[in-house]
Amino acid sequence: MHSLKPPLAMKRPRPPSPPPLSPASTKHTTPPPPPVKSLHPNTPPISSKKPKSHPKWVPLNLSQTELSLPLTFPTGQTFRWKQTGPLQYTGTIGPHLLSLKHLQNGDVSYFIHFTPSESAAKLALLDFLNVGISLAKLWEVFSENDSRFAELAKCLKGARVLRQDPVECLVQFLCSSNNNIGRITKMVDFISSLGTHLGSVGGFDFHEFPSLERLSAVSEEELRQAGFGYRAKYITGTVDVLQSKPDGGAQWLLSLRKLDLQEAIDALCTLPGVGPKVAACIALFSLDQHHAIPVDTHVWQIATKYLLPELAGARLTPKLCSRVAEAFVSKYGEYAGWAQTLLFIADLPSQKALLPSHFWDIKEKKSAKIEDSNSCNIDGNYS
Repeated sequence: MHSLKPPLAMKRPRPPSPPPLSPASTKHTTPPPPPVKSLHPNTPPISSKKPKSHPKWVPLNLSQTELSLPLTFPTGQTFRWKQTGPLQYTGTIGPHLLSLKHLQNGDVSYFIHFTPSESAAKLALLDFLNVGISLAKLWEVFSENDSRFAELAKCLKGARVLRQDPVECLVQFLCSSNNNIGRITKMVDFISSLGTHLGSVGGFDFHEFPSLERLSAVSEEELRQAGFGYRAKYITGTVDVLQSKPDGGAQWLLSLRKLDLQEAIDALCTLPGVGPKVAACIALFSLDQHHAIPVDTHVWQIATKYLLPELAGARLTPKLCSRVAEAFVSKYGEYAGWAQTLLFIADLPSQKALLPSHFWDIKEKKSAKIEDSNSCNIDGNYS
């Protein structure tokens, strides 16, 4: 099994087609901050906060090679960040409301709309973006062992894996089961609206993600009326289980970061509605399990095409899911989940426009013309 040298240090400072980045030669300018509207005092579900003004964009010291916003936010890792401008995405991390934007030279800057502490907001952002891991170094190692990955990495630079809050990540992926991205986003928006309102940017309202205590006050019937269907019982059931943990559910989830991958997945699978695939998503995107491989029909197709061609045509079973995960880890090592994320993104119809034509076979070229990128669901099926 190939492995990397952890951790890969870097200096700190489950989709619409992304717009092209401006060339590096374009003159560097600082864009004006987006408007922020205060919430009417009668509308917040918990309490209203008046955003503090931080009227400046701050360089994040991350180049496009280390972070591409269009290849990170709208590709199925999180469903809470909104595109609020050209190459600009806005979301919340804990009690902080921030925007991220590619400048005209491709680098990333951030803008704080609201925070109790500016220094805490920056630290939370760096943690959320996993900046302690150098994407460029990972891509270099992966490319040495995989010529196809090397070509893809040149076209899809900056597809970074996020380090999300485990409670937030868990609830989002409970909403993702057999669902499409548009509907997942509506469900996640409903859940988010139960939290404290932090401000409005670009026509979107942004809330701090609700606590488990707040979620425990929401009934299954309320979620069903909001369109959650059978997922309603999984969310309320999981919240109840987490609330019963001796040290609290949030702390219990954080403790899974210290476990081996299989132990973490087994623990997550004790929660209502969490199976191996959802557990792997949560492990990869929030629990520091960098070699977790969420295997769905989409990843299965990638694996049988490039890693396990002898299994082409076979029916995906739990045993074969394990074999696929093992194949990715054998090929890419302990950060295999990061490699799988790029390969997943590269195979989305909405991203193939960024790739040279030799990556497409004839069948793919024909089908891509008629596929609607909004019909992609988190399990990789296309309608």
